[in-house]
Amino acid sequence: MPVSKLEDLCTTYTDLTTEDIDVLKRAASTLQMYADLSESYMFIDCKIKNSENAIVVAEAFPSSNGQLYEKSVVGKIVFESFEPGVFYSYRKGKKSAIRKALTQEGRSVEQNVMPLSNGADQVIGVIIQEKEIPSLFTMNNDSRSFSLNSKSFEEVLGENNRGLPLVSDLLMEIFLLTDAENRLVYVNPVGVQFIVEMSKQEKFKDKNLLDLLPFLQPVYDQEEDVFVFELTLDNKTLVVKKVRLREAGKIKGTLLIIQDLTELRMKEKELMMKSLVIQEIHHRVKNNLQTIASLIRLQMRKGIPPESKVYFEDTLNRVFSISTVYELILANENVDEDDVDIVKLVEKIASTMIINEHDKKIHLRIVANGNKIIFPSKKAVSISLIINELVQNSVKHAFSANDEGEIVVSFSADKEFLELHISDNGVGMNKLEPPSGLGLEIVKNLVLHDLNGKFQYLPKTKGTLAAIQFPISPEVIIDDEEKDFNSGR
Repeated sequence: MPVSKLEDLCTTYTDLTTEDIDVLKRAASTLQMYADLSESYMFIDCKIKNSENAIVVAEAFPSSNGQLYEKSVVGKIVFESFEPGVFYSYRKGKKSAIRKALTQEGRSVEQNVMPLSNGADQVIGVIIQEKEIPSLFTMNNDSRSFSLNSKSFEEVLGENNRGLPLVSDLLMEIFLLTDAENRLVYVNPVGVQFIVEMSKQEKFKDKNLLDLLPFLQPVYDQEEDVFVFELTLDNKTLVVKKVRLREAGKIKGTLLIIQDLTELRMKEKELMMKSLVIQEIHHRVKNNLQTIASLIRLQMRKGIPPESKVYFEDTLNRVFSISTVYELILANENVDEDDVDIVKLVEKIASTMIINEHDKKIHLRIVANGNKIIFPSKKAVSISLIINELVQNSVKHAFSANDEGEIVVSFSADKEFLELHISDNGVGMNKLEPPSGLGLEIVKNLVLHDLNGKFQYLPKTKGTLAAIQFPISPEVIIDDEEKDFNSGR
């Protein structure tokens, strides 16, 4: 494929820079070699600017294999409903595997997707490897095109001679099958209701579907054999999936599968409104906590007894820790989520406390083994207070003025439990006097009652090691694995 075609598509449909396009050109120059070596079909897809879809910008077909594609798909639109792996790799920057995907021409394939990154480690495209798998669509060896296996098709949509309901009759989706002249040859029960409602006609056998439902004209006008189209009609929202049926290269009919998403879209709007309300509540809670912190600081500046200063500072740190949870919630890209990245939370709280200790040279190290650990806001508040108390203990008591030391916060997880360790290399604890105080009482209660876990100090050659173990509840997310998709194009 000419490199100029890739450049033109990227310039027209994406917001990629010249440097990004150069990276794609280099990748595209190797596609043919990999296609021949693996006997696979290779593609490069890029996200379309200001759109939820992607576009095919490069392709390479194996020289020694049968023709999986009847024609080039460069410049064709890619939909997430058909290719979830492409969009997963874009968002996560990870590989994905799809055991059954659907091509733009309606063929079933196995698909592997790998992200392509630029020099700034940003995903700018994905490389896709496809291999054919058996499906209802079978190759016609003479014409190198595909035809729909008529027997299989009749089993799904054709005449039923056994008195049993057809599969499509049991589904809530609307199934409409038209012939080459767009005349209706099959409609499932839900489809009948839909046509009556939209066309106000009750008899429509052998009628042209576009005369009954003219709003479907844009779907039929699309040249692609497989296409997804979203329509908004008055108060209805419809998603139309089109599969054009061919035999020996000629169009024999068109299958439309229509989903009525009106109720879903209404619920999405309701959820969005609720999310905005929740976000406003989070914002007000954060502002109120900052107001409380300001009042505490004001009182400290106005003068307090020296023996009370430490208690004011402790309270101020606790308020700051809770406020940090809401600050991270409000920084979420998804406004409808109140989840918190615990690793980021711990880093922000601990680093702020260490910075405030001007007379001590303390280094902070956080070990998460690449895990992204997500907690709901309620449990995140508990974690923030626990971290506040334990790091504060190390900062205050483990090191003397002008000392240099290290505080390590580490996370480890298995299928059932998450462990959180806070350790330092300071002076250690007095074995004769077990640690006590309000801070440790707060930690014990939060671990026991909020996290259903265990808290203890473990032996350490130098310094202290506080260990917390608690079960991983269903709402906790630990993202450290690549996904394997079971559905696709």
